[in-house]
Amino acid sequence: MILRQFLHNDPVGISYLFGCGGKATAAVVDPVGDIQPYLEAAERSGMKINFVIDTHVHADHISAGRALADAAGAPYVLSAEAGVSFAFKGVRDGEILPLGNVTAKVLHTPGHTPEHICILVTDHTRSEEPWFALTGHTLMVGDLGRTELAANAEEGARQLFRSARRLSELPDDVEVMPGAYAGSVCGRRLSGKPWSTIGFEKRHNQAFMIADEADFVRFMVSEIPPAPPEAAKIRAANSGVTATAA
Repeated sequence: MILRQFLHNDPVGISYLFGCGGKATAAVVDPVGDIQPYLEAAERSGMKINFVIDTHVHADHISAGRALADAAGAPYVLSAEAGVSFAFKGVRDGEILPLGNVTAKVLHTPGHTPEHICILVTDHTRSEEPWFALTGHTLMVGDLGRTELAANAEEGARQLFRSARRLSELPDDVEVMPGAYAGSVCGRRLSGKPWSTIGFEKRHNQAFMIADEADFVRFMVSEIPPAPPEAAKIRAANSGVTATAA
């Protein structure tokens, strides 16, 4: 298994390159900014980028996903429910993206946005059990993602409750690799530590601990921080829609 984590400060976010070193196949998740670091990291590892994945249509930054996919000659992957205006590889819940001895299983986890997906990664040379989950802005270290940037806040919170319960059913030792950390506008109580485990978050993440749906919705719609500047325009641009049509 090859795994590289890229921490970004402006905007605050996390990207990943992971895959099978033996089969020289890799995927990049949630790329931000300059695409060269991803291309160079793959080259240094002797790997070809086979998939470029965005966990959701972002509202806090312009995605580098399509540009990187074009440069790498790889498909650009989003949820099949993304509703964007350009060609992409749409994936659905339960779909497997093969990367040699590594597999990436798509989990549809709506809430932060309706189309959000997480990626559950297994290295079959080590175990048939999943090793880590790339959780985007659904589950982060210390919090869950805000729910009003792409939908009604209450409806998003109800969807997020179901997605959180699904993630909580993963084994406690599955590592959480989120799409953001402290300083991101997409969460309220985020830690500066950019990874965790399902078990630790079940014990210490206040939002993730709530077992009652009504209590969860009340918690998630209170104290919502200010939206990112031009969030609607950024999400529209990432959807391939003009600002006037958004």
